[in-house]
Amino acid sequence: MRRRELITLLGAAAVWPLAAHAQQAARPPLLAMFHPAIPPALLTETGGGSPWRAFFGELRRLGYLEGQNLIIERYWAEGRHDRYAEVIREIVSRKPDVIVTGTNPVVTMFKAATDTIPIVAFMLDPLQAGLVTNLQQPGGNLTGITLDAGIEIWGKRLEFLKEAIPSMQKAVFLGMRGGWDGSVGQVLQNAATRLGISLTFVFPQEGKPSEIERVFDAIAEQRPDAVLVSGEGDLYANRQLIAELAVKKRLPTICPYRDYVEAGVLMGYALNLSELFRRLADDVHKVLKGAKPGDIPIYQATRFEFLINLKTAKAFALTLPPALLARADEVIE
Repeated sequence: MRRRELITLLGAAAVWPLAAHAQQAARPPLLAMFHPAIPPALLTETGGGSPWRAFFGELRRLGYLEGQNLIIERYWAEGRHDRYAEVIREIVSRKPDVIVTGTNPVVTMFKAATDTIPIVAFMLDPLQAGLVTNLQQPGGNLTGITLDAGIEIWGKRLEFLKEAIPSMQKAVFLGMRGGWDGSVGQVLQNAATRLGISLTFVFPQEGKPSEIERVFDAIAEQRPDAVLVSGEGDLYANRQLIAELAVKKRLPTICPYRDYVEAGVLMGYALNLSELFRRLADDVHKVLKGAKPGDIPIYQATRFEFLINLKTAKAFALTLPPALLARADEVIE
């Protein structure tokens, strides 16, 4: 081999790793999204409800354009809990730069599957669930938002139902089992005893529409005066169906999010999900800019809005007390 050819070859060999590194560095970051019950096609700025519209809108405001400087891969489990492990393994194998997900069982499984990939999640009371030991300094590879601003809020929701229906003697709590076990269930039981209400509970086994229909049949058989809906993502994904079944079976219902009330549920004592999910997007931005998830505080909302769907009240022939209507932050007609 001539000297000139040797120099050229050696030069190319030296440059190639740098070029390969530059090409790899130029790849947009990969964000993997997993919601257990919302189809991937609805996890966009135009679908999936107000929180996801807020999330993607905030990402866009921060300068992220999907397909240009951010790659997003979306996954779901069709509401089937038995598919969680399979989907989580697939996501972790893709080695994304950040995982966006939610619901306590899913987050627990992700934490077990990886301690290196950043996880930005929406959770219900991560302290009580044992996901973190400190909201301000969560540590490890997890941060995000909590959709629960204290267990006392559940007693307040029961009080609103009692005020709307003074004759109420029996209520049903609709939630996944993790939303009842422990302190939440105890607070509700204590509030029910204080208000003179018999409180029972119904737990869907999965987040599928057929399972939601089954549990509403079970609830109707109990002939309660009212229903409280918990805040899990499995239920939120079926909010329209829950609203329709509540009206169809004439079950006055209170829920934790505005989207339910807009869908037709009677009342909501609700967190502002749009605000929370904008903060979720901000956490993604911080992680992509190099922050450690464990150093980013988990945000807990402190403001609520009391919402009443007056059209639903009229459909139930329910005359709400003027004092209750006056306390509402918004009456939807």
